[in-house]
Amino acid sequence: MPALLFGIHMKLSEVLLEENVGGYDLFLRALIGSALLIALVMDLIETYPWDWIAAIVAFGSIFSAIIRHCTPYYFLGINTAKK
Repeated sequence: MPALLFGIHMKLSEVLLEENVGGYDLFLRALIGSALLIALVMDLIETYPWDWIAAIVAFGSIFSAIIRHCTPYYFLGINTAKK
């Protein structure tokens, strides 16, 4: 059954599983996530709030690169994946 969000009917599987990340966007997400993860492991980011922010961005970038999906892209209508 479609969900109702802001008066728009949509399927949850469509929102969460549609591939919309590809090309340079996919490469940059993986590169930035890996670079931040390496910086965290090497303890190059030491101050309190920045290490947690870097960890969230790193894991979020790597996760979205692996599943090739970005939920904000879906709502903005952006699709960089080739069909």
